[in-house]
Amino acid sequence: MHIDFAALADYALIDQHGKLSVLGMFQNVWVPAFPAIHPRTYLVLRVRGSRTEIGNHKIAIRFVDERGVEHLGGEGTVEFGEPPAGVTQLEAGAVLVFDVPLPHPGSYWFEIAIDGAPEARVALVAGQAPDVHSH
Repeated sequence: MHIDFAALADYALIDQHGKLSVLGMFQNVWVPAFPAIHPRTYLVLRVRGSRTEIGNHKIAIRFVDERGVEHLGGEGTVEFGEPPAGVTQLEAGAVLVFDVPLPHPGSYWFEIAIDGAPEARVALVAGQAPDVHSH
């Protein structure tokens, strides 16, 4: 089992057929001042596996800065249902929504593990927006 797609986005959804739609992918955010919260940040994952992996699998997520300090964590599950006959590869999407704490400017990562094994890192870089009112 592995993650073949992981991104941050402004919005994402999974329709009733399991199709993943993603809008506004990004990896840089600009905030007026620190500390800040980046609200409603969508972490979008697509997980692939084989027929032998049908069932629920645990996803663990840590949001860490460049010093390795964890600012946010969460757990969830992804479920692989029984695929149609003849299909050997399973695919499942996961959409997780966070209000992301940004205590300081710099680089951050969402670290994603499935069933305890590290699978992916998604970068987020936070900077201070230039003050458009200064002369």
